[in-house]
Amino acid sequence: MSTTGPRVAEASASPDGDGRTGSGGPRRLWTALDPTKVVYLALAAVIAIGWVLVALDGGAFLTTETIVGIQQRSAALGIVAVGQTLAILAGSLDLSVAYLISLSSLVAAEVMEAGSVPGGVAAVIGVSALVGLVNGLVITKLHVHAFIATLGVALIIKGVLDHLYDGPAGRVPESFQHLGYDRIGPIPVSALLWAAVAGVAWFLLAKSRYGYRVHAVGGDVEVARLSGIRTDRVVVVTHVLCSLCAGIAGLLLASRLGAGVPTVGTDGGYDLESIAAVVLGGTALAGGKGGVAGTVGGVLLLAVLDSVFNQLEVNSFFKDVVRGVVIVAAVALYARRRTS
Repeated sequence: MSTTGPRVAEASASPDGDGRTGSGGPRRLWTALDPTKVVYLALAAVIAIGWVLVALDGGAFLTTETIVGIQQRSAALGIVAVGQTLAILAGSLDLSVAYLISLSSLVAAEVMEAGSVPGGVAAVIGVSALVGLVNGLVITKLHVHAFIATLGVALIIKGVLDHLYDGPAGRVPESFQHLGYDRIGPIPVSALLWAAVAGVAWFLLAKSRYGYRVHAVGGDVEVARLSGIRTDRVVVVTHVLCSLCAGIAGLLLASRLGAGVPTVGTDGGYDLESIAAVVLGGTALAGGKGGVAGTVGGVLLLAVLDSVFNQLEVNSFFKDVVRGVVIVAAVALYARRRTS
């Protein structure tokens, strides 16, 4: 009895001499990796490389001060990026978040200066929800593309800020500044706030009907509509939540600065930075695929890069170049992965 057949089958199923399972082994491994795992592997690699580079430069990277600084720097961006994740998953995006952050910081500071911290928080929530509602209605009822709709709203807010403010305004009481500066052990309160926002968003996406509908609308809006999902309502609610996240970030930044600043959102580049963090986390810009866990990894990756650059005293031009290369490379790798 010939054993050629079984031997051929065994040979084809066994690893090659170089340890790979067939010619498509590495490709299968790459396509099997979840984008969330990829971003955290990249984060671990950046931390290891950063530790080596800083050590060679004569410094210490993984210190308590550095870890706390990374958490504090990433909190505001992380909160905005969580909201941006919801919008992008629904097949949309929001370019108004940077100016809304500035407006929120001013609203909070001016109302709190009048003596009402709860009133300042409530005012920011109301203003943010209104901006998100306008964004959602312009997109769904006027059928304006999200890029143009949110850019237009951003310019309206910019006009208001330019007309009413020449510089910082209002004052945040010391009791509210604890939000921006206090910490519990090595964990800043601002990082706990970011974790709470991310946890709520994760729960909504993973455990609620809203999450299912967001993924469905982002995957194919027409199929979602034919399935009985009220797609317009999903988009509007998503933009309201995204704007609320921007408002919370504005409150956090006001607590750090002690006043409202009309340029705090744009100076931080929170519109494009938040989109970059979402993309680094593996969420597809076309919508329907991704999640909050990957976005958290993307934000931390950007924060660790900034920390390494600051300790190495890298000039801002080179810093921007490297960040741009990292973002483009990540998008290219994810695109290659989906087509493999």
